[in-house]
Amino acid sequence: MQHLAQTLKALSDPIRLRIILLLQAEGELCVCDLIEALKLPQSTVSRHLAYLKHSCWVDTRREGVWMYYTLSQESCIICKELLQTLKQHASTLPEATSDHNTLVAIQQNKDNPTCH
Repeated sequence: MQHLAQTLKALSDPIRLRIILLLQAEGELCVCDLIEALKLPQSTVSRHLAYLKHSCWVDTRREGVWMYYTLSQESCIICKELLQTLKQHASTLPEATSDHNTLVAIQQNKDNPTCH
């Protein structure tokens, strides 16, 4: 029961939900991309990413000074089913569409990528 409560609690915050939706749409993202796409301070994004990591929603990979995040490959069945439901409804969420469009524009306009 505790695992289920923690799993659902992780998705109860709009910022964490936005992060999950971006990672689901894009695969692996650098923390700097998430900061720019969400238009939030680094400390806020990092705090939510740490919560998601602690809740087993995301995996991390370090490359130099940059941290990259992906959805966990070892998610429980409940997480996988929740992700499938989110994927089905993401296009109906204006914030998800806006975040994704912002991220695509940022990635297309990077002449000199700072974290890739």
